[in-house]
Amino acid sequence: MWRSYIQSVTRGYHFKEPADPSDIQQIQKELHVDLPQDLRTLFNETNGVFDEFNCPLIWSVDQIIKDNLFFRNFEDYKDIYMPFDHLLFFSDTGTGDLFGYPILNGQIQRGDIFVWDHESDSRTWVASSLKDFIEGWTNGRISI
Repeated sequence: MWRSYIQSVTRGYHFKEPADPSDIQQIQKELHVDLPQDLRTLFNETNGVFDEFNCPLIWSVDQIIKDNLFFRNFEDYKDIYMPFDHLLFFSDTGTGDLFGYPILNGQIQRGDIFVWDHESDSRTWVASSLKDFIEGWTNGRISI
């Protein structure tokens, strides 16, 4: 489903082998949040989505864990940014800003996607779902 959807809205992206179910479970263990269903089904088809330069449209499971832990635990950020444990980052702009789902009461309760701006520390709604994000980011409707 996800591979064909992505190929229908954009060109030039390639896919990895599906993520191992134990790696997907590692997100819950390390970050204390369940993946939203759309991201979970994407990882059942591919462990990330990458352009021709191997830059991710959607991060791999490992990158989600690594980058979210970094932002949540980097001591220097605690003095200059609001906490990051209320977002699950899964993609980036390539310029320092990150895309993520909001975490409310320990859960991702809706499919909305926000962008975190690294200069202003703002968190701004950009898409109503992962599908909307992928289409909007790849066709330029979402711009940062």
